[in-house]
Amino acid sequence: MEVEVKLRIPDSKTHTKLKTLLTPFHINTLNQQNHFFDTPSNHLSSNLAVLRIRLLNNNTRSIVSLKSKPVLIDGVSRVEEDEEDIDPSMAINCINDPSMLNTMDSRVLRRCREEFGVCSEKGFVGLGGFENLRDVYQWRGLKLEVDETKYGFGTCYEIECESEDPDEVKKELEGFLKENGIEYKYSEMTKFAVFRSGKLP
Repeated sequence: MEVEVKLRIPDSKTHTKLKTLLTPFHINTLNQQNHFFDTPSNHLSSNLAVLRIRLLNNNTRSIVSLKSKPVLIDGVSRVEEDEEDIDPSMAINCINDPSMLNTMDSRVLRRCREEFGVCSEKGFVGLGGFENLRDVYQWRGLKLEVDETKYGFGTCYEIECESEDPDEVKKELEGFLKENGIEYKYSEMTKFAVFRSGKLP
């Protein structure tokens, strides 16, 4: 179970101000290309599951993940997640030809078949995706991820923090944002849900 605090930042100006405040705590920046898949009949989505391949930093690393049963309430996200690294060349082949997912030797893909009943006859189709630029910070013992997510229909900004104690993290984060005049609100939709809606929240 992945538990994260998710706070929406309203615009690029506020996003820049936040990153400037956090500059002393910056660890690295990740360029993430996210690609999503389902069956032609949306079998995974109808069962509250999402299959994603993520390419990182000029395709030097790739991760396949299966997320299911997402719940997002008051800025706290809980989702069952299983992910594993895969060869970047295989990931690119699957993005270009989703039928290749049926041939991949992967724990995550086996779960798609065994738990969600995605058989080779159904196969996979690509849903498209989006780019996410993620700045990572080590701040007050917390790992903060500040995202700039570029959809085909606009850009969203968000701060995330994974923790087993989300209420305490929320309290810490909200105090910091308020002290520094950073506007925010609780995220109400996952990035995938925003992508599928076709419009900014």
